[in-house]
Amino acid sequence: MINLVWLIPLFPLIGFLINGLGRNILPKSVVGFIGSLTILLSFGVSLGIFFELNASEIKSFTIPLFDWISAGTILVPFSFLVDPLSTLMLLIVTGIGFLIHVYSTGYMHHDAGFNKFFSYLNLFIFFMLLLVLGSNYVIMFIGWEGVGLCSYLLIGFWFTNISYASAAKKAFVMNRIGDLGFLIAIFLLFSTFGSVEFSRIFPQAAQMASGDNMLILITALLFVGAIGKSAQLPLFTWLPDAMAGPTPVSALIHAATMVTAGIYMIARSNILFTLAPQTLSAVAFIGIATAIVAALIALTQTDIKKVLAYSTVSQLGYMFLGLGVGAYTGAFFHVITHAFFKALLFLGAGSVIHAMSNEQDMRNMGGLKSKLSVTFLTMMIGTIAIAGLPPFSGFFSKDEILAHVYEHNKLLWIVGVGGAMLTAFYMFRMMFLTFYGNFRGTPEQKHHLHESPGSMTIPLIILAVLSAIGGFIGLPEVLGGTHWLANFLSPVFAVSTSKSVGLTLDHSTEFLLMGISVAGALAAAIFAYFKYVKRSHVPVPDSVPRPALLNLSYNKFYFDEVYRAAFTRPLDALSGFFFKVIDKLGIDGLVNGFGSGATEASKGFRLLQSGNTGFYIFMMVAGVVALFVYGFYKI
Repeated sequence: MINLVWLIPLFPLIGFLINGLGRNILPKSVVGFIGSLTILLSFGVSLGIFFELNASEIKSFTIPLFDWISAGTILVPFSFLVDPLSTLMLLIVTGIGFLIHVYSTGYMHHDAGFNKFFSYLNLFIFFMLLLVLGSNYVIMFIGWEGVGLCSYLLIGFWFTNISYASAAKKAFVMNRIGDLGFLIAIFLLFSTFGSVEFSRIFPQAAQMASGDNMLILITALLFVGAIGKSAQLPLFTWLPDAMAGPTPVSALIHAATMVTAGIYMIARSNILFTLAPQTLSAVAFIGIATAIVAALIALTQTDIKKVLAYSTVSQLGYMFLGLGVGAYTGAFFHVITHAFFKALLFLGAGSVIHAMSNEQDMRNMGGLKSKLSVTFLTMMIGTIAIAGLPPFSGFFSKDEILAHVYEHNKLLWIVGVGGAMLTAFYMFRMMFLTFYGNFRGTPEQKHHLHESPGSMTIPLIILAVLSAIGGFIGLPEVLGGTHWLANFLSPVFAVSTSKSVGLTLDHSTEFLLMGISVAGALAAAIFAYFKYVKRSHVPVPDSVPRPALLNLSYNKFYFDEVYRAAFTRPLDALSGFFFKVIDKLGIDGLVNGFGSGATEASKGFRLLQSGNTGFYIFMMVAGVVALFVYGFYKI
């Protein structure tokens, strides 16, 4: 079964080709069926490979397909790596991807671009699978760039709206900044290790000294790539703007695929980062800073999708915090649980928006609990999970990260717990504003309120179940478990584990840390309940002035405005100068000058071509005389 791994990306590619080429002739039902079926087939093969790998004593297989680049000492095979890390990512990408495809058949049913949308979705999954399966950094980079391209196409899917098209361009450009760092890192990896293959780089790196300058430089550049793709400070502003795309796109990009690529890349390169402790410290610092800043912004947002977008940025920050303290398993554990509850929350938000006739402002919602009972119950499960309350999935993964952070740095742990409290507050705030109190929309919206069709609610139910029980794959020993996930992933992180100290907290300390984080989340949820349910508080309209701190948060700390002033406008002015002065007056002036000179000279010379035979004879005689004179004086 493992040798059939090439089928996993092939199925979505076939779906893209069929739906893309037949987008003008195939009916929507056929396109939706083909698009979903191809992902389901990939999931089936991924599941078979997972069970085979789990039962096998060998935990890593490289499946060569063909030699792609061969020039001198450069050899880049097109081959796939099947190991515990890639296998779990395959299940996440294809499993969550399939549910999003099914959901999209209902959500996008009335959209004129339905067929094109499904072809883009299939292409996105194809590139994400390439990123996950590649056995070297070049194949990973192909997938890395591919998901960047597809995100541009999907975020700007409704491109007739100028702001949506601008959001797509913003995502594309900001990702390119990070991608440059990743690309330079690949060149340095080849020059240092003579290969881009994981199987050749990692054993060589393991023999190097901790803190080696080249390793620090390489990991720093890899981290720059991860910052761009996984939306960390300072390159995070593209991700909230990505809400311009259809809601299934938001779920696909923000839950299990594109934004987790940076975490996957660092986890895959774990030995490089373990031997570069300075880079790991930067990863932890950037991660916690991003988690707190994004959480503070989410506190005051009124667009339901924007709340979830900043929540994603914040949760990604927690994953980077875990990576930065060496908790590779904990960080990847949070990738898995986050895929469950964040996909659920985004798709649930899409169900709300669908029922509210495309309304996204929570100030115009309220009282939807009775009308959208399935959406409410599933989203509440997702909210409890992301808030880190037991026994739902988010509790186990977030607690594991915070436990490692506590052992690594007590101050970081305090800030991390504070961030977890903010998460609980803004998520329950979102739920209470949306589903509790009186309906605040228009009579027309109230008249059309209805639960979403089965194609949308069934994926919600499945994701709700996974959000509720998914954390048990990482049940820690302190709670009577064996942490199956850590055991399964141990071959991937074995070398890093041997070079670092694992978690050494005693059980009483672990219980205390769990109790503090749960108590903090509960206190934040209760505070949100009293403010938004008991006191029926509704955020003020945009026309009403806000207190300075709230206004700062509501306006996203003016990051976009600062970037525009510091980078966009100066670069626009510089490009305008180069266009008007260097390009038009200089380069074009020089080129056009040669053309004008030739034109003007030809106007004079053409007068010599009079057609008069006598004049031509005169000129010939004058020329002969001139030659004689020249020869005479030369002698």
